[in-house]
Amino acid sequence: MTWNGVRKQHTVGVKHARYTTLLLDLDHTLLDSDASEVLAFEHALGTNGVSDPSRYLPAYIQINRALWLAVERDEVTPDFVRTARFERLVATTGLHVDPLALAGAFVIGLGQNGELYPGVIAVLDALGGRIQMALVTNGLGDVQRARVARLGLAGYFDAVIISSEVGVSKPSTAIFDIAFDQLGAPARSSALMVGDSLTSDIRGGTNYGIATCWYNPHGHAAADTDRIDHEIDTIGGLIDVVIGTMDPPPLRSA
Repeated sequence: MTWNGVRKQHTVGVKHARYTTLLLDLDHTLLDSDASEVLAFEHALGTNGVSDPSRYLPAYIQINRALWLAVERDEVTPDFVRTARFERLVATTGLHVDPLALAGAFVIGLGQNGELYPGVIAVLDALGGRIQMALVTNGLGDVQRARVARLGLAGYFDAVIISSEVGVSKPSTAIFDIAFDQLGAPARSSALMVGDSLTSDIRGGTNYGIATCWYNPHGHAAADTDRIDHEIDTIGGLIDVVIGTMDPPPLRSA
């Protein structure tokens, strides 16, 4: 059942789930990162003389996803991903293009392309000033800073934590230590981590001992081992989770 964008609540017996500290993911939670990547990929390959960039996009997506999962496992750094994904793309597809040139153009394209999901600004406006908020994102500093500036997000957040800048990535508890330090050490019991990724956002919040909210617009199934306190299928549902009641409306009689 869905009401006000809230799919369900996993924490039994909680009627009023109020939080005064909110940690938000950026990619695939606030930002349409898929559209950003497609446009940036077309820009990178097109400016380097490659016709029909879409032909190579599936291979890139597979390579890029595997590398970011390696970041989450603390096997490689975000800065390693910057060039390695194009080195592997060139090796896999036989493209005769300098991977460094592709990587540089791609980073520029990522910063210049991609929009927020509908409703994001309304949610930030509703919560801004009422609670403290931090943006906690796995990514490259120059990309994420360019996005934050272009989309006018900086004024909403009391802290912006980007993994490549601080040297640790979600789900490591170390990146949450940094966020909480910059926020003035709020009580963990008052904090909520919101994101689309079970492996970085939800697992990271769980490991740190704070509540979690899974943004799951596509209705994916979670594993039985995933501890999820709240689940929403629209970003607007976050308002109810943070400052409103989670009780569903009464059922109407037939």
